[in-house]
Amino acid sequence: MAGPIKRRRKQKLSDLIVDEVKAMIVAEKLLPGDRLPSEKELIEEFGCSKGTVREAQKALEVEGLIWTRPGPGGGAWLSEVGTEPASKALRNYLYFKHLSAEQVYQMRKLIEVELAVSVVGHLKEREFELLDEYIRACSEPPVSEEEQREQRIAELEFHNVLADACPNPVLGFIGRFLNETLRDLVVLKKSYQIDAYEFTRSNVDYHVELVTAYRNADEAAVRRLMGEHMCEAEEHFVALDGQISRKM
Repeated sequence: MAGPIKRRRKQKLSDLIVDEVKAMIVAEKLLPGDRLPSEKELIEEFGCSKGTVREAQKALEVEGLIWTRPGPGGGAWLSEVGTEPASKALRNYLYFKHLSAEQVYQMRKLIEVELAVSVVGHLKEREFELLDEYIRACSEPPVSEEEQREQRIAELEFHNVLADACPNPVLGFIGRFLNETLRDLVVLKKSYQIDAYEFTRSNVDYHVELVTAYRNADEAAVRRLMGEHMCEAEEHFVALDGQISRKM
C-alpha cells in the first residue's frame, strides 16, 4: 500500500513577500537602482510584523536582488545581478557529475553557433578591441607553463566577449556558462601543462576569420566558421582531455 500523502507545508509569509517582490520586478519592469516599497508600506500591504518584512528583505539581499540602507533616508533598492553567482552554483553542482569534454561540446556545438550568429551587427568598437586583444595573446607560442595557462583562458575569453554582446540574455548566459565550465576543466585538470599550441593556433586562425566576418556583418560566414571552429575545437579538446586523464 502507498504511504500517507504528505501535506504540503504552508508557505511562510516572508517567502510570500519575496515572491511578490519578484513578481513586481517582472510586471513593472523595474531596473537596478529602483527603490522598493518602504518597510511600513510592506507591513500594511501584507498585514505582518516588522520582523517578517525584514526576514523577506534579508532573503532578497542574500539572493543578490536588493541592497538595503538603515536609518533615516534608508530603504531597499534593486541590485544589478551578475551571471557569476548562478554560473558558479551550476558548475559546483556539475563537479559531482564528472563531466567529460564530449558532453560539454555536445551542448557547445549547438549553443555557440546560434549565439555567434545572434551577435552579428551588435558588436561595438570596444568589443572588437577586446577580441583583437585575446587574439594577440595567443598569436605566439608560449615560453612558459604560465603563458600556456593564460592562452587557454584567453581563447575562452574571446567567446565570452561574444556571449556578453548577445542580445538574447538566456543564450548569452548559457554560452558564458559553457565557456566557464571549460575553463574549470582547463584549470582544475591543469590541461595547460601539456604543450598544445597546434590547438591554440587553430583557434587563433578561426578567431581572426570570425572577426573579419563580424566586421563585414556576414552572417552566413559567421555561422559556417563557428560551426567548423566548434567541431575542430572539440576534436582537439577531447584529445587533450584524454592525455590529461591518462597523466592523472
